[in-house]
Amino acid sequence: MRFDEAYSGNVFIMSRSTYDESEAVIYGMPMDWTVSFRPGSRFGPARIREASLGLEEYSPYLDKHLEEVNYFDAGDIPLPFGNPARSLDMIEDYIDKLIADGKFPIGLGGEHLVSWPIFRAMFKKYSDMAIIHIDAHADLREQYEGEPLSHSTPIRKACELIGPENVYSFGIRSGMREEFAYAKESGMHMSKFDVAKPLQEVLPKLSGRNVYVTIDIDVLDPAHAPGTGTAEAGGITSKELLEAIHLIANSDVNVIGADLVEVAPAYDPTEQTPIAASKFIREIILGWVQK
Repeated sequence: MRFDEAYSGNVFIMSRSTYDESEAVIYGMPMDWTVSFRPGSRFGPARIREASLGLEEYSPYLDKHLEEVNYFDAGDIPLPFGNPARSLDMIEDYIDKLIADGKFPIGLGGEHLVSWPIFRAMFKKYSDMAIIHIDAHADLREQYEGEPLSHSTPIRKACELIGPENVYSFGIRSGMREEFAYAKESGMHMSKFDVAKPLQEVLPKLSGRNVYVTIDIDVLDPAHAPGTGTAEAGGITSKELLEAIHLIANSDVNVIGADLVEVAPAYDPTEQTPIAASKFIREIILGWVQK
């Protein structure tokens, strides 16, 4: 994947023209090879970019404008269709390059398994890192129907990589009994159902730490984000997720990168899911890149 030329497709609103001068890099991971219910999240990155064109460049929440942050949309990683192992290796190599170049990575998914190679790449540089995981699903399985490479496993893999005590999950309302037992017994932090209030309580404990943030769009109630592969009733509002993003922006944690995954546009003809996702990315750019 080349970084020395502009992406030829649609780009996130106000993306700059050069990689070298950028502080942050937006990139897509169009992979949904392991989904267990509804496929289609490989089309998420493109639709988030297109929806971003309807955004205002100014955030009244943060009183900042996108022109104040130099970011580059590098397009999608050309992942090999149907090959999860090779795709994950390519994502890890890609993030290795971004880290080596001092870029703040902002990933667009794709299924949630794409976060796993990002965790691996980040851990090479930030051995003291913590993860904030915002999601409807625990994602703590060791395997799904015998397959360890599954979108239901990335947080279990993260716990095994960085230690469960360094993983903080919020908004969880779905999973196997064994997953919730693992969360309780392992020492990881899991907040069920809600996001903003428990996050506000946890952030002081993460003060000064290097933190990677992964957000699954299905943390939102299907009323707010029907366009996702495994929708779960009983979720939070888009307003609460915005509040969570701003809590992190106004905290003392050192955000080292982020991703937003599982937007599957085919299930949302209203386009409210990619529209919401694009706004979350705008707030991430303005709130986290220059913390």
